Amino acid sequence: MSTSGIVYRPRRLRTTPRMRRLVAEHRLHPADLVLPLFVKEGLDEPAPISSMPGQVQHTEATLRAAVAAAARAGLGGVMLFGIPAHRDATGSQGDAPDGILQRGIRAAREAVAAVEAETGRPGPVVMADTCLDEFTDHGHCGVLTDGPDGTAVVDNDATLERYAAMAVAQAKAGTEVVSPSGMMDGQVAVIRDALDEAGFEHVSILAYSAKYASPFYGPFREAVDSALQGDRRTYQMDAANAREGLREADLDLAEGADMVMVKPAGSYLDVLRGVADRSDVPVAAYQVSGEYAMIEAAAANGWIDRRASVLESVLSIRRAGADVILTYWALEIAGWLTEGQEGRA
Repeated sequence: MSTSGIVYRPRRLRTTPRMRRLVAEHRLHPADLVLPLFVKEGLDEPAPISSMPGQVQHTEATLRAAVAAAARAGLGGVMLFGIPAHRDATGSQGDAPDGILQRGIRAAREAVAAVEAETGRPGPVVMADTCLDEFTDHGHCGVLTDGPDGTAVVDNDATLERYAAMAVAQAKAGTEVVSPSGMMDGQVAVIRDALDEAGFEHVSILAYSAKYASPFYGPFREAVDSALQGDRRTYQMDAANAREGLREADLDLAEGADMVMVKPAGSYLDVLRGVADRSDVPVAAYQVSGEYAMIEAAAANGWIDRRASVLESVLSIRRAGADVILTYWALEIAGWLTEGQEGRA
């Protein structure tokens, strides 16, 4: 049978690894990646997180080592979460000058500075989660009040005051980016005003703009010893709504967000693409704990190729429009990229 009528042969551009590398439309680079890290008050040694194999709650000393490793690997950033020894209704340790998250920020900045001095290369940007859920005894992302039916609900405006205080405390400790993740209305504007009034005009805001109520946060609850009872559906977004996610991003952009985020990443690539298409600031996406746990579990059972699956999952987030990707595999991926010049499907 004659094949002379075939005019277009796209397979020509897939013939060899060299050719595929040449024409790859999207690539990963260590500087695109941010590593989330947990630091827990009172630990003598790192505590493994059972639902997230390979991840730990750090001591302050091992946090320094983890940040230094991220710096040497060329990662773009680290995102810090603090787990305090004491929790209360308003999350008072969240903005305590010597609270665990503020201590972690200072330790991270010192570790970055040391590696920068050693290597002469820029280290990762130090970012901090600006939310109360790790610090409250009820596990919600804000201050509670009685709702119309007598049940407890998060008080949006009272919570904004707490976020403003947290952001300033984190800035004083040395964070370069504050990251409001509670999905309170007006949070970016209030935090921007507070930072500017305190003399921290240079500190950036990474807004968790389209953060959906998701079962994929399950392992994270273990990672931060969450006290949450119930759910967060009155403030995190409904999985059915894509246009609403775009509107949330628009509002954060109008309030002065320096970067916007979609979370989770893998289940909301359509929202991520929509945000990327309309945003004039960098767009981030968070590959969350459940996404990590599912691939790790399937790989441990021999059902999928771990390395290939990790790379494909992160590359798909990049392809959908993320400029910055938060992933628990950031350090490992950076090693693979350096070792094998991977990052393409």
